Amino acid sequence: MTKALPYILLLVLCLITDVCVTIAIAQAPPFYNEVQAFKKQDSIHFPPKNTILFVGSSSFTKWKDVQNYFPSQIIINRGFGGSTLLDVIRYAPQVIYPYHAKQVVIYCGENDLASSDTVTAQMVLQRFKQLFNGIRKNNPAVSIAFVSIKPSPGRQQLWPKMIAANQRIKNFLNKKSKTAFIDVYHKMFNKDGTVMQDIFIEDNLHMNAKGYAIWQKIIKPYLKK
Repeated sequence: MTKALPYILLLVLCLITDVCVTIAIAQAPPFYNEVQAFKKQDSIHFPPKNTILFVGSSSFTKWKDVQNYFPSQIIINRGFGGSTLLDVIRYAPQVIYPYHAKQVVIYCGENDLASSDTVTAQMVLQRFKQLFNGIRKNNPAVSIAFVSIKPSPGRQQLWPKMIAANQRIKNFLNKKSKTAFIDVYHKMFNKDGTVMQDIFIEDNLHMNAKGYAIWQKIIKPYLKK
C-alpha cells in the first residue's frame, strides 16, 4: 500500500488537473480563443497607428480579404465569430482600444436580435451607445462608422426589428460629430423589392464575394483618407 501511494497521489493530481482545465475552459467567455489569437498575432507584428479598424460580427470575420477591397487604406480586421454588441463591448480593451485607429467601422447587432425574441431594437441601440461611449472615452478624436444591419434572408422574421434598430442608431449618430451611418440594408434588394439571393452563401446569413463587392462600393466613400 505504501509503495502504491505515490501512484495514487499522482492519479488524483491528474484527475484534479483535468477537472480544473475543464472548468477553466467552461468558464472562458465566448470567443476567448479568437481574441487570444488576435493578441498573439499582434505580439508578432503590431499594426501601425492611425489606420482603419473593422470590428464586429461574422460578416466582418468572413471578409478575410477586406484589405484587397480597399487597397489605398490600411485595414485592421477584428471581426470575430458570431459576436453580439455585448461581446464587442466585453473585448473592446483587446480588439479596439490598443490600435489607436483613426476610424472604427462597426458591423454588429444582427446577432443580438437573433439571440433572443426578447431583444428589441431599443436594446440594440442602448448596447451600441455603450460601445460608442466606451470607444470615444478611450479615443475622443476617433471617427466612428456603423454599417447598418443587413437583411439576411435566413432572418427575414427579424427584418422589422433590423429596420427599427438601424433607424435608432442612425438618429443617434446624426447627433454626434465625426460619425457615419452606412446604409447597406436598402442596397441589398432587387428592384422588385425582393432581397438579392445570389449575394449570400448557402446559410442565407453570410455573403459571398458579390455581396462584399456591393459593400465595398457603399463603404468606400465613408472611409477616412
